[in-house]
Amino acid sequence: MVRFGVQRQTAGAYIKIGENAAAARENSSLAWRTSKIDYAPVTVLIWTSAVLIHRERRHSNVSGQPNYTARPRRTNENDILKIMKILVLGSAAGGGYPQWNCNCPNCAGLRKGSINAKPRTQSSIAVSSNGTDWVLINASPDILQQIRSNPALQPARAIRDSGIAAVMVMDAQIDHITGLLMLREGRKKMNLYCTESVWDDLNHGLPLAKVLSHYCGVERHAIEGLSADETHFAPIEVPGIDGIRFHPMPLKSKAPPYSPHRNNPGPGDNNGLMIESIATGKKVFYAPGLGEIEPHVLQAMQQADCVLVDGTVWTGDEMITLGLTQKTAADMGHLQVSGPGGMIEVLDGIGARRKVLIHINNTNPILNEDSAERATLAQHGIEVAFDGMEIEL
Repeated sequence: MVRFGVQRQTAGAYIKIGENAAAARENSSLAWRTSKIDYAPVTVLIWTSAVLIHRERRHSNVSGQPNYTARPRRTNENDILKIMKILVLGSAAGGGYPQWNCNCPNCAGLRKGSINAKPRTQSSIAVSSNGTDWVLINASPDILQQIRSNPALQPARAIRDSGIAAVMVMDAQIDHITGLLMLREGRKKMNLYCTESVWDDLNHGLPLAKVLSHYCGVERHAIEGLSADETHFAPIEVPGIDGIRFHPMPLKSKAPPYSPHRNNPGPGDNNGLMIESIATGKKVFYAPGLGEIEPHVLQAMQQADCVLVDGTVWTGDEMITLGLTQKTAADMGHLQVSGPGGMIEVLDGIGARRKVLIHINNTNPILNEDSAERATLAQHGIEVAFDGMEIEL
């Protein structure tokens, strides 16, 4: 016999009976279906979304790398509202698109209106579980424009307010940290998450932390707990951002040109991030700067439901060919998109999941939506991030 108010699992679906289900349906934006169960004297609602599945973090006893095993769990009804939201604030590489002093075919074409392309600000994303309180991942020099373009970041709960609860920086590259200065008018200390290497650069190489100490100040939270095999840091849960867990991991790439670690980067100079919804178990892997696909990086990409990764240049010598620099993509710490060992090949090998390129340099032909290169990405099921793009998991 089915009792009023009981929750049961049947055929992979969770059943909530009576008024609790009706209330949950009314309060949720998710789709519900009404269905009669023959053996029950009441009408029940069957909810078939996967929001009651979470992933349990485990470690293998061999490599120590994080692993996730799905299992169903009973949950609070409020969990159904905690859908992880990823907001792409900026999708371009350093300099934005069009770059202020560049007249390459892409930049000139966008200004003249002769190509089908969208302007883009410098790369940054924001993460939230409630659409009001956000963690800013990297602080772009364009952050003020990005806040104006995304009203969710300004909830206007007080005369001075911000939806940005904390900032997490993946490296100390100029296009990922100078936006910190734009947030100096904050009413309380800025909650800043970073590794020891990045914190060192923010105090010595480019001492923004010292500058900010004369304004809002910085409350630094360490990204620490590096594993013995140097593949991941301890997971982080940010106060006020309920239902989301952040898993930072070191990546092989370049430290900033001004950094003392430029020619000898170590774990923590450049980092990627696995962002996990505790309620749904869904995960996004974010790495705007990838110089090499190490085994732990490939594993993270294979475990993620969505990958948001480095799409800086189409070919390794792209900027050399245009006469803009003498540096290859590898010299700058980026994996090219095309060719053997390129990002397309990598993404083809990780199976079915959502695949999105971000941190697109102004020279990359994929910015032209009518280009052959853009068509190639579509054939491989790969998207190109744009400012204002929203991802929900």
